[in-house]
Order: sequence, then structure tokens, then C-alpha cells
Amino acid sequence: MMKTRLSLLLAAGLLALAQPAAAAPPVPPLAQNGGTWASGHVQGVAVDLKGGYVYYSFTNLLAKYDFEGRLVGTLVGWTGHLGDLDFNPQDGRLYGSLEYKKDQAFYIAVIDVSRLDRVGVEAARSDLFRTVYLPEVARDYAADLNGDGRFDGDTARTGDHRYGCSGIDGVSFGPAFGRADGPRYLTVAYGIYGDEGRSDNDHQVLLQYDVADWAKLARPLSEAEPHHEGPAAPRDKVFVRTGNTRFGVQTLAYDETLKRWFMGVYQGGKPAFPNYLLFAVDARAEPASGDLVGVPGPDGRGWEQGRVLSLAGEGLKDEASGVRGWNQKADVGFQPIGGGLVYVAANAKVDGRQTADLTLMRWTGDAGRPLVAATAADLNSRAASARD
Repeated sequence: MMKTRLSLLLAAGLLALAQPAAAAPPVPPLAQNGGTWASGHVQGVAVDLKGGYVYYSFTNLLAKYDFEGRLVGTLVGWTGHLGDLDFNPQDGRLYGSLEYKKDQAFYIAVIDVSRLDRVGVEAARSDLFRTVYLPEVARDYAADLNGDGRFDGDTARTGDHRYGCSGIDGVSFGPAFGRADGPRYLTVAYGIYGDEGRSDNDHQVLLQYDVADWAKLARPLSEAEPHHEGPAAPRDKVFVRTGNTRFGVQTLAYDETLKRWFMGVYQGGKPAFPNYLLFAVDARAEPASGDLVGVPGPDGRGWEQGRVLSLAGEGLKDEASGVRGWNQKADVGFQPIGGGLVYVAANAKVDGRQTADLTLMRWTGDAGRPLVAATAADLNSRAASARD
């Protein structure tokens, strides 16, 4: 009996040794270059941590690289403006803002990047590229505020465009506003014209959508006949008073470790505001109904009412306006990966072509220097925390 039991234990041990070891998760790079392209400048980046890929939006080109820096594929073939990106691990799709201002058509591009495996894939000829229309954005963009019955087009030199809406750019998945737990929703930020002569454009506008049923709404890209299939309204719409910035939130990112929304912008120019480059909102901050200061109310009486989120209570503070933030470049790529680490992109032009350099940074929280270059030790610490 004892021999039989020992034999069984030995066999079990040998079987365990014969099992292949679980593959180690891909190691994110400390730095990476996103290639050099005859395209628009880099608009945003996204990271698939499990798959080991980095995605770069170059306005009219999407590039996919692995963590080793090898080019895996590119997606091309549209004339619209592909902006900020985020990867949704729940469905394995890449989501990005896509604008056709002349057509008043604002979409979220939903891309099956698992099948992007070669260079030069044409978006319009491939079923991996789908779009979902956002009518809420189109309504605010085309709003005839001065009542002259005319749409003035893609220009800041008009009293039209509700809230100064110029379209959309920043996108990110995160929890419902006021929570750090629960389902993750796609959050989309308005572009806002940088017009210093009006007072109704000092808020960032964030829309939140449940994408669970978007497969029924998504349609192929058709630039000749832009479609209008999309959710009738967002599940939530909130406002964050930062002061006017040039084209609103360029990069939007939710940090799962810090429980915070980050908004990277092009610097504004209104002298009444500090014009920081990076703003943040705590995830657990509850939106409160209140005045949208500067936005005229019904019939011009008082201020319009909306759901307002307060800025996080950290960073530099402008005492006159109460606005807080950081003078940290975050306008062409800002992607947290957990453990207080975040990728920051820098754009450059080389011989007339566009490139992007991605650097992994560590959040310090310091008002004057919120990010420092990450090290291999920081990556090891992040990996250890993820295993715990």
C-alpha cells in the first residue's frame, strides 16, 4: 500500500513538472519610437498590456508595434481626423475619436486590432474598422446660438458652437463619474475652440457611453455617405471648469491605480486662467448640479445649469480662479499602465515626416514636477504589485 501511494505521488510530481510554465506577461518598454510617417502628427497612444502592443494614432494613420519595438501593422485610408485612443481589454477593440467636421459627422472608430497584422491595411476595404456616430456631439457642434439660421462651419470666428464645441478628441475607458468601481464606460471629451473673446467655452465637456450594445450600431466607414447610426444620447454629460484651452481635451486617460481621470490639453490663452497643460479629476468626486459659469441660461437669464465635476485638489493652484493642474506636456499621448506608471508621447518632425517618442514615466504627485522617468526597478515593482 505504501509503495502504491509513493508511486502515485511520484507520478503526480512528474506530471506537474511536465506541464508548461505559464507564459510571463509581456514587459512594457521603458521607451519606444512609433516610426516615421508621411502623415499628421501623433494624436494619442493606447497600450494592450496583456497582448504586448502599443498603438499610435498619427491623424490619418494607425501604427501597431509590439513591446519589442517591431512594427506589426498599419491602418490607412481615411481623410478624417483620428485623435486620441484607448484599448478596451473587455472586447479586445481599440477605440478612437474620428472627426469629419465638414459633414458634421463625429464618430468613435471601433477597430478589431487583433487582425491588424500587416502594413497598409485600407480601412474602407476591411471589416476590422467600424464607426459609431455621436449625435450629441453633432448637435452641440452645429448649434445656431446667434439665431441667424446659418451654420458657420469649422471656425472659431462665430458665436455658434454650443460650449465652443469643435468636435471630439480625448477618449478613455473608466468607471461612472463619482465611482472608482463598477462597470467601465467609454468617456469622450469635446474639442473646444480656443476663442478668448467668449465666456461660454471655459469648461471641458465629458460624455460617457455604455458600449455593451455598440456592435449593433457600428457601421463600415463610408466617407462618401457618412452614416448617422449611434446612441441617441450619452448616459452622462459632465462639465469641468479649467478655463478655455485650444481644442479642448486632447488626451483623456483613467488611471486605475491613482483612481483619477487625467486631461491633457494644448495651452489656453485667457489671462484670467493659469492655462495649465494637465488637469485631473478624482474618480470618486461626485458630479453636482450647478452653474456653468459663462454659459448664458434660458433667455439669457443667469447661467445654464449642468452636472459639474471639481478638479482634483493637487498640483499647482491659481488663487484667483481656483483652477488646479500641472505644467506637464500630455497633449499627444498620455496612457497610464498601472502602478503609478504612465506613457507620455512627444511629437517631432523628421525630414518633413512625423514621428513619436514614447517614454515611460512615474507619477510623483509633485506640483512642479509630477512625472519623472521610470526605471527597470519601477517596472519590477509594478509587476510584483500586479501578482499580489
